[in-house]
Amino acid sequence: MRLMIVGTLSGQLTQASKIAMDRGAKVTHAEDVDQCMRVLRAGRGADLLMVDVGQPIRDLVRMLGEERIHVPLVACGIDNDAKAAVAAIHAGAKEYIPLPPDPELIAAVLAAVAEDRHDIVFKDDAMKAVVDLAAQIAKSDASVLITGESGTGKEVLARYIHARSNRAGRPFISINCAAIPEQLLESELFGHEKGSFTGAVARRIGKFEEADGGTLLLDEISEMDARLQAKLLRAIQERVIDRVGGQRPVPVNIRILATSNRNLSDEVKKGTFREDLLYRLNVMNLRIPPLRERPQDIIVLSEHFARKFAESNGLPYRLISAEAAKELAKARFPGNVRELENTIHRAVLLAQGDEIGIDAIRQPDGARMDQASGPAQQAALAAEAVTRNLVGLTVEAVERALILDTLNHCLGNRTHAANILGISIRTLRNKLNQYHAEGVPVPPPQAGQAA
Repeated sequence: MRLMIVGTLSGQLTQASKIAMDRGAKVTHAEDVDQCMRVLRAGRGADLLMVDVGQPIRDLVRMLGEERIHVPLVACGIDNDAKAAVAAIHAGAKEYIPLPPDPELIAAVLAAVAEDRHDIVFKDDAMKAVVDLAAQIAKSDASVLITGESGTGKEVLARYIHARSNRAGRPFISINCAAIPEQLLESELFGHEKGSFTGAVARRIGKFEEADGGTLLLDEISEMDARLQAKLLRAIQERVIDRVGGQRPVPVNIRILATSNRNLSDEVKKGTFREDLLYRLNVMNLRIPPLRERPQDIIVLSEHFARKFAESNGLPYRLISAEAAKELAKARFPGNVRELENTIHRAVLLAQGDEIGIDAIRQPDGARMDQASGPAQQAALAAEAVTRNLVGLTVEAVERALILDTLNHCLGNRTHAANILGISIRTLRNKLNQYHAEGVPVPPPQAGQAA
C-alpha cells in the first residue's frame, strides 16, 4: 500500500503518516500540489493521496485527470469542519477525514483502498486447480497470460500472483489497454518527454518505469493496436523501453502479466494479434473457468459479498435463505463473478427481515434468475419481446436502445456490456461518447440507471 501525503496541516498529517506506517503502508510526502505532481510524473506512484484541505484540491483533481493519473484522493482537515468537508468532496475528494487522526479511521481508509486485492474466494475444485497452479508459478519471473470470460476475476488472480511472488514488496501496476484511446496508450505505457506532443507539459514516466522492480499487468491486451504490439514485444524481449520523444532507451526490470477475454490464437489467425507476442506472453497460461463451470463457488462468493456489502453500507449481515441459495445455484450468470457481485449488492440493499430472501435476489423486473436459461429459450423470449416494440424504429434507434438497455442490465459496467453485445470495449465507448454528445443520458460506470 503506497500512501502519499500532500501538505502539512500544522503537523497533524505527520501523525497520520506514522499511523499509516504502523499499519504497513509505505508513505511519501509532498509539500504541495506541484511537488505531488512531480513525484507522480516521475513514476513514484501512489495507491492513495491524503491531502491537506488547504491545498488546491480542485486543481489537483483536474491535473490528475488531464494527465490520466488514476489514484483516489481523500482530504484531511483540522476538526470536523462541515463546510471544508463539503467543498473537498465537491472538488473531487472521495472522503473527508477530520484531524487529529483517529487510528481506526486511518486503518479503515487504508483497508478500503486495499480491499479484496490479494484474496480469492473459492471452493470448487475447478477453481482450486487454477489457484494452486498460480501459487506454484508465482515466485518465477515467467510471463503469464490469464484468460477467461469477462467478470471471472482475471485481475484478482493477477494480484494474487504478485502478492506471492518475489516482487511482492515492489509495485503492482495495472493498465487497461481497452480503456485508453489508441493515440494515448503508447505514452501511458512508455512515458513521454516534455514537448513530445501537444499537451505534454512535462516529462511523464510510463507504466513500465513505474512498475520497475515489480509487476505490470496488461489488462485486455487483445485490444492493443498492432503497431504498439511491436513496441511491446521489443520491451519484453530486451527489457528496455523508449519514451515518446526520448533520445535513449531506458532499461526496466519487470514481470509481465496479461489478461484477455478473447481467444488470442483466433486473433492471431485473423491477423489482429502478433503470433510472436503471443508466444512471449503465453509462457504460462491460466484459464479461469466461468462461474457456470464452478457451481460450488456461487454460494461461498454470495456469502462473501453479502458480508462485504453489509459492512460497507452499515447494514446488518443477513444469511442467504435456502430458497434464495437454490435460485442462485441454478442461475447461469453470463457476467460471471461480477454479475453475481452486483446481484448480491442489490439484494443486501433490498433485503428485509432476518434473511436475504428470494425476492431480494431476483431481477428488478421480478423475473426468475433461472428463467430462459437455455440458449433456445433465451432466443425465443428475446425475439418475442423485441418484435412487439421495433416496428417503426430506425436501425440506429434500435442499436442505441439495445446498447443502453444492456448497459443498464450490467449496472453500467462497460466491459461486461461489450462482452454481451459481442463488440470491443473501444467500439462501445465510441458509441457511448456519441450518445452523450447527442444529449442522450448514458449510465455512468457501475450505476445501472441513466442519470
